[in-house]
Amino acid sequence: MKLGLFTTLFPDMELIDLLALTRELGIEALELSSKPDRGLRHFHPRELLENESALICFQDTLKRNNMIISQLNCSCNPVSPIPGEEQKSREDFEIAFRLAEKLNIRTVCSFSGCPGGGPGEKTPNWITCAWPPQYQNMLKWQWEEKLIPFWTWASKRGADFGVNQLAIEMHPGFCVYNPDTLLRLRQAVGSVIGANLDPSHLIWQGISIPDAICALKGAIWHVHAKDTFINQRNVRINGVLDTRHYSRAEERSWTFRTVGYGMSRDTWKEIISFLILSGYDGVISIEHEDMFLSKPDGLSKAATFLKEILPIGNPDGIWWA
Repeated sequence: MKLGLFTTLFPDMELIDLLALTRELGIEALELSSKPDRGLRHFHPRELLENESALICFQDTLKRNNMIISQLNCSCNPVSPIPGEEQKSREDFEIAFRLAEKLNIRTVCSFSGCPGGGPGEKTPNWITCAWPPQYQNMLKWQWEEKLIPFWTWASKRGADFGVNQLAIEMHPGFCVYNPDTLLRLRQAVGSVIGANLDPSHLIWQGISIPDAICALKGAIWHVHAKDTFINQRNVRINGVLDTRHYSRAEERSWTFRTVGYGMSRDTWKEIISFLILSGYDGVISIEHEDMFLSKPDGLSKAATFLKEILPIGNPDGIWWA
C-alpha cells in the first residue's frame, strides 16, 4: 500500500511546494480533483487537456519526484434536480474521463448523487425511511429513472477513455450511502462500480468498517483516510442523525477528525488488515476535515499515524512454507 493525499487540502499551494511537503511526510500518491472550478494552483485540468507541453511538464515533474496519481476526484451530485446541475456534472465527468486517458489513470471518483423525489422536483430528496408508503415509490423512481441511467452512461463513456473503475464514495445525503446501496448500484450497472471507501461517513451510521470491507471484497477501488469522533452522550440523547452545523461540535453527535482521533489505533490496524485480506493493495489517501487541527498539523499527524501501521514493501512469505 501507498500513503496518499487528497490535495484539495492545499488549493493555493504550487505543485513544486506541494511535492516538497508530501515528500517530507513520506506521501507517495496524489488524489487530484478534476473539476476545473476547484481552482487548484497545483493542478489545471483544462490546461492539461488543451496544452500538450503543459501536460508533459506536469507528468515529468511528478516522475522526477517519484509521485503517482491515485485517482481523479469528480465529486458532485450528478443526478441533481437543480436546473443545470446535471448537465454541468456530465461536462465535469467528460473532463475527468478525457484527463484520465491523458494521464493514464483508470479510476475516477464521485458521489452517487441524489435526485428529487419525482418528476418536476427541483431540490434533492434523500429518503431514509420505508414509511409512509410513498417513499417506496419515490425510491423506485430515483433509482430506475435517474441513478442507474446516469451511472450506466458514465460506465460506458468512461470506458471510451480507458476508465474501468468508477469509485463511489458512500455518503449520507446521497442514494449510495452504505455497502448495501453500493452493491445494489454495482449489480445494476456492472463491475466498473466500486467503492471509494471513506470510513468517516460510515462510522457514525453505526457501521463496522472491517465488516464493511468484508462485504465489499473485490469492489474497493480507493480508500480515504479520515476519522470521526462519536460523542456518545449526545448520541444517547439524540441519536446519530444530526443537522447541527459542524462548528457546533460540543452539541453534535459526531464530528470529523483526523486519523486516530476517532477510532482507536487497534481498529485502524484491523481496517488495514482486512483491506489486505480483501485484496486491496492501493493508496490510502489522507483527507483532512478536522476543525480542531490546522491543515499542516492534521496532515502531519495523520501521515505519522498511518506510516506506523501501513505495510511497507512486499511480504517475505510464510515462514513455514
